[in-house]
Amino acid sequence: MNAAGVPLPTAGAQRRAHESRPHHWFAHQLVLALSGQRPVHALLGHALPAAYDRLAELAPQAPLRPVTASGRRGEAPTVRDCGLCRPRRGVIEAFARIAADGRLRALAFRLELGADSRWRCAALDIGPSPAVSGPAF
Repeated sequence: MNAAGVPLPTAGAQRRAHESRPHHWFAHQLVLALSGQRPVHALLGHALPAAYDRLAELAPQAPLRPVTASGRRGEAPTVRDCGLCRPRRGVIEAFARIAADGRLRALAFRLELGADSRWRCAALDIGPSPAVSGPAF
């Protein structure tokens, strides 16, 4: 639906409207960086210093990098769902459910609207890594 509540005519139009929301765009970009598909510096102008530092801390670990049991690269993670809360004007607190390796992971982030009318990531966190099954000792 568009802003007036009228359904959009095609699936493509619905998808583009859905993806144009800033929290969806940021969720996708964060997944790319945290899965090793895109370098962290691609988000340099889109993150405030504290959030960029956190991203730079998390990215080398590639917490969303898909790996199969055989150690090969698995299917790329995808944003399954994305939601938001607007605690005040110019602030979006968002969450995303990320499908990775057959499991869902949580990603939380905060966006702030700058004086230049651009959204920037102000904070982010990712849920704990799922336990990796291994041999019992």
